[in-house]
Amino acid sequence: MIIDDYDKAQGHWILARMGKRVLRPGGKDLTQKLIENLNVGSNDTVVEFAPGIGYTAQLILKLNPLSYSGIDLNPQVVDDLRRKFINSKAEFLLSNAAETGLAGASVDKVFGEAMLTMHADYRKEEIVREAFRILKKGGFYAIHELGLFPGSISAEKKSEIYQDLARTIKVNARPLIETEWIALLEKGGFTIQKIERNSMKLLQPTRIISDEGFFKALKIGFNILSHPAAKRRVRAMRGVFLKHKEHINALMILARKN
Repeated sequence: MIIDDYDKAQGHWILARMGKRVLRPGGKDLTQKLIENLNVGSNDTVVEFAPGIGYTAQLILKLNPLSYSGIDLNPQVVDDLRRKFINSKAEFLLSNAAETGLAGASVDKVFGEAMLTMHADYRKEEIVREAFRILKKGGFYAIHELGLFPGSISAEKKSEIYQDLARTIKVNARPLIETEWIALLEKGGFTIQKIERNSMKLLQPTRIISDEGFFKALKIGFNILSHPAAKRRVRAMRGVFLKHKEHINALMILARKN
């Protein structure tokens, strides 16, 4: 991903440009739990919404599904992923997760990570409905998203978190309380099967080392320190995550289309 202006770029692309591969709120552990719960097999057709840099796509492809398709609305992302996976069975489609163009009841497994969070509530509902539409009966939809807690969090605190996230990561992120994520999926027709939780420590040194490995973490740190504009943005993001650490977590939810 080419970044022309570090002051305006979305936070996750800055981190990717610095070499970070794991860009999900619950880290590698929660992504692995998502994959384990999806239980992808050789007869499964799999669709991922917003595959990012393709980290989870690589893990899914190791399970040798019948097919894998990544859906993204960003032409540069799609082009980058097509080049990266040119010698694999993966295909990447330039399309909208709320209106994929895929046939109804044609897919066994659908998942998305840290993408519903980035949308307004009405758009979340559209994406969930599309996941339901393209899934076969009995198919599974898994999400890995940013959460808020406790359930009694005030509207004022929610608003403050939203504003701080929007200012620092340059995306109008709208994380939900766990019960709100559940209600969103149930409203879309799904039945909840499993919920996993993790702390949100995306930019904490211990999490970076755990997700990326020690030497890769050192390289990421060196890259950030070598780019003053990126350093300012990463420091601001980390500051917001620390400020709201008592109210932000990460969730993986597995749901089934009955």
